[in-house]
Amino acid sequence: MSGLIVTAGRLAHAAYTEGLADHLREDVSRRVLDLLGNSLAAADQEPARVAEAVAAEWGGTPAATSLAGGTRYPAPSAALVNGTLAHALDFDDTHLPSVLHPSAPVLPAALATAQAHGRSGAQLLDAAGLGIELAVRLGMAGYDEELGNSVFFERGLHATAICGAVGAAVASALLQGLDAAGVAHAAGIAASMGSGIIEANRTGGTIKRVHCGWAAHAGVSAADLARHGLTGPPTVVEGRFGFLEAFCGDAGRAGVVVDGFTTEWELPGVFFKPYPCNHFTHAGVDAALRLRAEGLDPDDVVELELGVPTAVLRTIGEPAEEKARPRSGYHAAFSGPYTVAAALLGGGGLGLFHEDFTDEAAADPARLALAAKVRCVPDPECDAIFPRQFPAVLTAVLKDGTRRQARVSANRGGPDNPLSAEELATKFRLNASRRVADPDRIVALVRGLAEAPSTDALTEELSRTR
Repeated sequence: MSGLIVTAGRLAHAAYTEGLADHLREDVSRRVLDLLGNSLAAADQEPARVAEAVAAEWGGTPAATSLAGGTRYPAPSAALVNGTLAHALDFDDTHLPSVLHPSAPVLPAALATAQAHGRSGAQLLDAAGLGIELAVRLGMAGYDEELGNSVFFERGLHATAICGAVGAAVASALLQGLDAAGVAHAAGIAASMGSGIIEANRTGGTIKRVHCGWAAHAGVSAADLARHGLTGPPTVVEGRFGFLEAFCGDAGRAGVVVDGFTTEWELPGVFFKPYPCNHFTHAGVDAALRLRAEGLDPDDVVELELGVPTAVLRTIGEPAEEKARPRSGYHAAFSGPYTVAAALLGGGGLGLFHEDFTDEAAADPARLALAAKVRCVPDPECDAIFPRQFPAVLTAVLKDGTRRQARVSANRGGPDNPLSAEELATKFRLNASRRVADPDRIVALVRGLAEAPSTDALTEELSRTR
């Protein structure tokens, strides 16, 4: 019996056997470096502590390294911990227009499986690249052109967790040595495992930080089950009771999943994040930093208007009173008013950094006073661009009645406004410096993964945490 997931499994297995092109391996290695830094920076976060405690309680044969403290767990458990770390600070990469964070669920599954099964660096990069590619294509299948937004998102579903579980399963299955049919079965099994509700974005709760950990865990577990003989439905993507019908209804576009898969790559266009906050806030931050660089004095500001795509208002602008006074540093990362105020007043890292999203920073009177002056509104030009970019326009009204404006159509970190290799390395060093003895050594090891006979040198260096 044929089906789209059977075709995807065959294409993925063939591409993995042949090996990805050098530029794609380099792209994945950049994502590995980014993910490792984000994960190391999140090691003291409460959700990471919870995930590690659960992994320790489960026990099992040590096989793959936890980035939270260097302990080895079974590969599914390590994937749970590391996937939780990867997304805990909302600093992970984003694909558009699927509005999906593909590396956070896929790479932890691939890293854990590669270590547990003794695979080479090139095999890791190839499997991870294919898993990321399939995850974003599943996300794109749920994008509604007429609506101009992800159907997953409109329904309150976290596409990252749902599609990421399937991508993680493909990566893990390839690294476990499954054949094309086995890869398809692993993906079909994982389609029953992915889940994620995004109400926490609106009203609180720390569950969203574990979404990617559970997706990574589900992906490795699905591949394990397939290796032992469990099967998935061949029409799991397009079937009457399949993935797209269940999550997206009539809006699903099944053909996107395999049309151009392994030949027309979405992977290089996935956006890196320069700031550790919800990606919908980034163009507003870019605009605020531009006005600050042009000499705008926050003390002169009477009113600020942040124009954004209509679809993102519910995440970064509503409820307005909550966004103007975020309850915690985590909630501040989903606030348009707060992030604009923090950037105008001057933040860390590449513009804003972790110190700008502590509970203390979120309660800073100066930031709250400026955030209270920000009004979030829909902007027609932004609507026309979204979600292929996350645009914004920031307008400041000053005490003397003058108006200053900055419009950002291509937010920083994407292919139209990329971060350089050195900026990514800087982001990694800042993230990792408090946790590892020699960040530059890890940068070198990641950049050399394509030639590495195994991941042992990298995982050994990562286990030397402070």
